[in-house]
Amino acid sequence: MFIVNVEGAIYKNEKWLLIRRSEKEEHAGGTLSLVGGKVELEGNSSDILEGTLLREFAEEVGIVVSNLRYVNSSSFVTDSGVHVVDIVFLCGHHSGEAYAKSPDEVDEVHWMSTQEILECEEVPIYLKNNIKIADRLLIAGVSTS
Repeated sequence: MFIVNVEGAIYKNEKWLLIRRSEKEEHAGGTLSLVGGKVELEGNSSDILEGTLLREFAEEVGIVVSNLRYVNSSSFVTDSGVHVVDIVFLCGHHSGEAYAKSPDEVDEVHWMSTQEILECEEVPIYLKNNIKIADRLLIAGVSTS
């Protein structure tokens, strides 16, 4: 059995939105990350991945995203042995200014260029890979507006 997790990569003014996960988080507390979270049980539902991502952005950083485009998917096992499927979307910024809205989930928000992310030793390799793929999509002309 897997937990399904979604994450969003937002590119605005030539920078990507990253968060520093709260130290209170069970998984990867204190690390830099994209905004995202677990898909919750909803019964019969359409666009559940997209709806989850919209909810997570509103709850964690107080912004509204739009025009979600698939980037990639992967799986991993948490330190506590939970299996997770992770799906990343490229998102357009629709409205709002990002801030650490949920202190139980987010300690800080950061806007970083692709180069800053790739050169930052604090950024996990999987996040660098996600940003590389998302950046290639932008260069190829996938619109986020």
